[in-house]
Amino acid sequence: MDLPSYNQPQISILEQIRILKSEGLVFADANTAQHQLSNISLFRLKSYLKPLRIAGTRKFKENAYFEDAYSLYKFDSTLRKIIYAELEKIEISIRTQLSLIMGEEAGIYWFKDTINFRDTNRHMALLSNLKTELNRSDDEAILEFRRNYSNTFPPSWMTFEVSSFGTLSMMYRWLKPGHSRRKVAKFYGLSDTVMESWLHSIVYVRNICAHHSRLWNRKLSINPLIPRNTQLPFITTPDDTKRVYYILSIILYFLQTVNPQNTFALRFKSLINNYPNVDLRAMGFPVNWENEVLWAYPNIPI
Repeated sequence: MDLPSYNQPQISILEQIRILKSEGLVFADANTAQHQLSNISLFRLKSYLKPLRIAGTRKFKENAYFEDAYSLYKFDSTLRKIIYAELEKIEISIRTQLSLIMGEEAGIYWFKDTINFRDTNRHMALLSNLKTELNRSDDEAILEFRRNYSNTFPPSWMTFEVSSFGTLSMMYRWLKPGHSRRKVAKFYGLSDTVMESWLHSIVYVRNICAHHSRLWNRKLSINPLIPRNTQLPFITTPDDTKRVYYILSIILYFLQTVNPQNTFALRFKSLINNYPNVDLRAMGFPVNWENEVLWAYPNIPI
């Protein structure tokens, strides 16, 4: 059966406000809301309006304010910025360790050698990705290398500085099981299987943050592995490991190695204090989360 084509007309800002009011949403300041909707589309804000609606209906709960949805949006925006800054540190650390360990074990062009990978086709696809990323780069060190040497790729420590985090994650994922792969994971106090899973998960969350997508109450499509044990403090496994609490705890776990004096937990607690109406249960936070050693401040590894 052929699907119908979508051809609904665009709705003006004033009409958007009128419809929302007819559904029971209250506006403390309609003029300010009009300005906000002119700069942040209603489509983007719909996810933040949803918790204010009566489940299964288009009607809003009693005393549901547009400003409550906007506050959720601002909370989520700030949360993503905090996360993104920490993921940058983790990403740089993993780039460095992968290059150092694999370079020592298998040479400075280890990533070119199919013998180091468990799937030839995947490896060739990764090399193609790397070549594309290098060709896009205007990094002076890369350009200088190409002016002076005939190699297709610069050495790993240079090549991986301009690769995407996703390519880096896939490089680790498709490494052959063995000493080198385990050694990278051991640097962070993890098994290689958990390292692979967690790396894939934080790349996914990084992409959510980079594209300014909703995160705060999202049910993630990737489910990170639950470790049997870790060398550094981690958390009691929550009921739902697809919620934000679990991925934030993974980030915090990595930071124990990458930046032991980090203030991530402190800044998160400050953020939720500034937005007391945010429902932490929707983020997967258990009642006693602040009692976890990992979430204590300062975050100094044992």
